[in-house]
Amino acid sequence: MYKIKETIIVEGVYDKIKLSQLIDGVIFVTNGFTVFKNPDMQNTIRELGKKTGIVILTDSDSAGFKIRNFVKQLLPSELVKHAYIPDIPGKEKRKRIAGKEGILGVEGVSDELIIEALKRSGATVDGETQEKRQAVTKADMYRLGLSGGNDSAKLREWLTEEMGLPYKISANMLLDVINRLTTLDKLCELVQNIKARDR
Repeated sequence: MYKIKETIIVEGVYDKIKLSQLIDGVIFVTNGFTVFKNPDMQNTIRELGKKTGIVILTDSDSAGFKIRNFVKQLLPSELVKHAYIPDIPGKEKRKRIAGKEGILGVEGVSDELIIEALKRSGATVDGETQEKRQAVTKADMYRLGLSGGNDSAKLREWLTEEMGLPYKISANMLLDVINRLTTLDKLCELVQNIKARDR
């Protein structure tokens, strides 16, 4: 079991059940879109965020990103970390049919993917945080062709696939994740390798 300092924000009770088997920490459930209209729930997230910081771990579908984008605005950005699970086709065991977008949610992915996502977010896992790095900037993204060009969206899509991230991630969120996962030198090398491939 992994001890997590930050409060983990998830969408549903089944996500909480899954995480409760893996981590020792506070897990807060938004009950899907309920958080949008529930001021008490929003205030609780703010208070938890001030005390521990939060890690948002939602599904990689459109609904998950809507919830993520709403919750992240409740707190200053320095108190919010983002854990992403990759787009994996399939359906959860408890469901009769797959979700609308046909990808697994938090409850359906492997334990290893969840722990890896939490570590990659910069969460404090077992009392350790990731080392500080020189930040990759928007100018670096532009220089590498990841923004501002005709093929930038496609290049970002290939990069998210290579990094095991959901394809719906915005350019700004991608920049945040890149800064948590890699260095500028490694990013340059990765982008060069992607550009060199025949796709």
